[in-house]
Amino acid sequence: MNRRTLGRLAAAVFATSLFAGLAPLAHAADEAPDAFIKRLSDDVLATIKTDKNVQSGNIDHIMKVVDAKIMPNVNFQRMTAGAVGPAWRQATPEQRQRLQDEFKLLLVRTYSGALSQVSNEQITMKPLRAEPTDTDVLVRSEIRGRGEPIQLEYRLEKTPGQGAGWKIYNLNVLGVWLVETYRSQFAQEVNAKGIDGLIASLAERNRANVANAGKKG
Repeated sequence: MNRRTLGRLAAAVFATSLFAGLAPLAHAADEAPDAFIKRLSDDVLATIKTDKNVQSGNIDHIMKVVDAKIMPNVNFQRMTAGAVGPAWRQATPEQRQRLQDEFKLLLVRTYSGALSQVSNEQITMKPLRAEPTDTDVLVRSEIRGRGEPIQLEYRLEKTPGQGAGWKIYNLNVLGVWLVETYRSQFAQEVNAKGIDGLIASLAERNRANVANAGKKG
């Protein structure tokens, strides 16, 4: 398999991961973390294959799906904080919200086009190396479809209290962690222009993505 094909498949896996929240969270508090990921992954693959608006990359539709179905299953504040790095602690509440909004839009726009690449992929889970009492776990899975299998790992935390259950806060595809990848990019912006500079850079990237999508349309 050449690098270009592998890259497209990896992007599709990232997209699938980001959409791994389309199923309701029934009994999630009592669900094992690997069973949680398996259920969500199977459901999202089925949804991608049948939702024409998702397949076509309709951003407005995808954003509604993200807000309604995905965000409850992801600790996106922790994911964004991890990507921003130490500067997150100095950010104001308003800056933190802007960072989350722009980062979410960047991820959705970056990977939504890869959803059309999903066809006959299947999810298989690897043995879970965790104790029943663990609240922070690594869940390993494998995507099998066309070509070589793709290794996909999730970092999950278990949240207490009302709405308790597992939440995703990081993803690893082919040995590359999503949060750490963006942290190295964001650090350069923060060091050069501060938090407001990073927000402005993300906003500009998102505007450019909109413009490019309009030209393609």
